Amino acid sequence: MMNKELRVGVIVRTHGIRGEVKVYPTTDSPDRFGDIETCILRHDNRVKQLKVESARYFKNLVILKFEGIDNINDITPYIGYDIYVKREDGVPLEEGEYYIADIIGMDVYDENRNKLGVIRDVLETGANDVYIVERTGKKDLLIPATEECLLDVDVEKSEMTVHLLEGLLELYD
Repeated sequence: MMNKELRVGVIVRTHGIRGEVKVYPTTDSPDRFGDIETCILRHDNRVKQLKVESARYFKNLVILKFEGIDNINDITPYIGYDIYVKREDGVPLEEGEYYIADIIGMDVYDENRNKLGVIRDVLETGANDVYIVERTGKKDLLIPATEECLLDVDVEKSEMTVHLLEGLLELYD
């Protein structure tokens, strides 16, 4: 099942006294914050929708200012909140690209339709992503997200079919 919202960052601390926050981006496109009009802040069961007034960049962080929040005391309670956008406001994907939110929780099968496990997390290595597949009673399996290994990804069914490179399975048994 596809998520209706995509996580794009997390508020790590305040910036100054005028209600700005420093955000650690969790998106491949940090420059996208300049285009976000509305975002959703989530932490546990608490949810707050805010309009973005401005965004600027500092080192590996984004400094955000929300409309109607003009001092440090109003923004401090939101430290640690995740920032989401609606799926339709997400960065458009190229063919063969997927949102990490859609990959996590996906069932993974080999070429013979044997279930290998469920994707627990995605490691972003720079060269290619690596899917961490949680297996019942066994060590996690690490599968490189390469054309050679990924045979089919069906986001609608939440299923992935992979080709296991020779010797890969033996490394984790």
